[in-house]
Amino acid sequence: MSEHRSSSPQAEERAASEVPEAPVFTPRKNGQAQSVSDELAAWMRTGWADTEIRDLEPLEQAAYTAKRRAALSARFPGERLIIPSGRLKTRSNDTEYPFRASCDYVYLTGDQSDDGCLVFEPRPGGGHDTTVYLRPRSNRDNGEFWLDGHGELWTGRRHSLGESARLLGLATHDVRELADVLRAAPPAPTRILRGHDPALERVAAGLPLPADSADLGDPAERDEELAVTLHDHRLVKDEWEVAQLQRAVDSTVLGFGDVAAVLHKARATSERYIEGTFFLRARVEGNDVGYGTIAASGPNATTLHWTRNDGPVRAGDLLLLDAGVETTTLYTADVTRTLPVSGRFTPVQRRVYDLVHAAQEAALAVVAPGRPFTEYHEAAQRVLAEGLVEWGLLEGPVDRVVELGLQRRYTLHGTGHMLGLDVHDCAKARTEVHLHGDLQPGMVLTVEPGLYFQPDDLTVPEELRGIGVRIEDDVLVTAEGNRVLSSALPRSADAVEAWLAERLPGID
Repeated sequence: MSEHRSSSPQAEERAASEVPEAPVFTPRKNGQAQSVSDELAAWMRTGWADTEIRDLEPLEQAAYTAKRRAALSARFPGERLIIPSGRLKTRSNDTEYPFRASCDYVYLTGDQSDDGCLVFEPRPGGGHDTTVYLRPRSNRDNGEFWLDGHGELWTGRRHSLGESARLLGLATHDVRELADVLRAAPPAPTRILRGHDPALERVAAGLPLPADSADLGDPAERDEELAVTLHDHRLVKDEWEVAQLQRAVDSTVLGFGDVAAVLHKARATSERYIEGTFFLRARVEGNDVGYGTIAASGPNATTLHWTRNDGPVRAGDLLLLDAGVETTTLYTADVTRTLPVSGRFTPVQRRVYDLVHAAQEAALAVVAPGRPFTEYHEAAQRVLAEGLVEWGLLEGPVDRVVELGLQRRYTLHGTGHMLGLDVHDCAKARTEVHLHGDLQPGMVLTVEPGLYFQPDDLTVPEELRGIGVRIEDDVLVTAEGNRVLSSALPRSADAVEAWLAERLPGID
């Protein structure tokens, strides 16, 4: 990694409104370049072509983000709303984690810039003026572009404010002036999306209220209401979002095919070969993986969130692969298949797999508009409980088992969750419209029953210990019922074996 200059911690903590006339040159303590001559500084100011892009069309989602902003504006009349994108986070020393903008900011703007911020400023006559505050292109006159830690010669070209305005369909302004702009604006009740920009939260907390304001209540609760409202709005996807999720799923299906074709190579290495194979597809066709890939072989499959992926991949074992591609627009898939490493299930593995598959079929049958969100979970759990009673692992009757939740020793988790910009989407939505609400057309959710028999669980026969099976699909609720977005991947045991036979060389 090449040596670069970065802003000092003091500079990074300065208020967003402080814009120096020239960048603070703070080289690394042990960096090789410790000074800049006047001659070099003068030369670096000259000889640069005009690279402004003047023929940009609005982003594909711009019309949709405008509708989303209008809905949020109507929900909070007369109030200022501040939605930050977030800031870079240090990974170690002077290197940062890859940046991912906050989902709500992306939902409302389509932008993915770090340090960005969307502001709804209330108009006296009603409605809001919306402006997105962004870092402009690096200044070439004062040397910012090559001396500052955010300089474009170090981090790459970014859009000018004019280019961003055309792409996003929004007014734009220099984010370094945001704090001053907010302090100079007329007093108004203010809400901010917390957890993404502590400096802006401090600014928002100090903004004055109108003199005639009634008691507005606890600021933290008001800010939480903003977050909850955004997640409520995100529950139902528009047509553009559905298309993004289908794109994420389609790439994920290809990634599973990539893995199937190299299972024999993974047997010579470890689960990380599987993780790396899927990651290649995610990076080539999308932005990243939507969450840490679970590539769990053998008994590791009984650990629900096994992300170490450092275990062996052995012939005769099952591989539980839970993975999803995140698109360049940040929508993610979330799919799980449990695959026999050798290409064929053993009789015991098939028995477990078939029960999980039957539970998933029962769950899919009740995913439809107007049905309670919890119903498909209950349907899957009942089928699993029936099987466990039939096998003699639980003492019936089944109604008693389900009422007491005794099957959860072997199933552990819920049968699904909402899906979108977050893998567990809309987690802050009101429970009355999510957990205890009814499904609506446009909702996208996962259906993922599973059975997990721990290696040290003495309540099950030895032949079952260490077997973990999950089958997970991404499902769109439609006006007529549902559509399985990930239907291109096989689900039944016979179909899985046939699919593997087409891809996996040398099936044992």
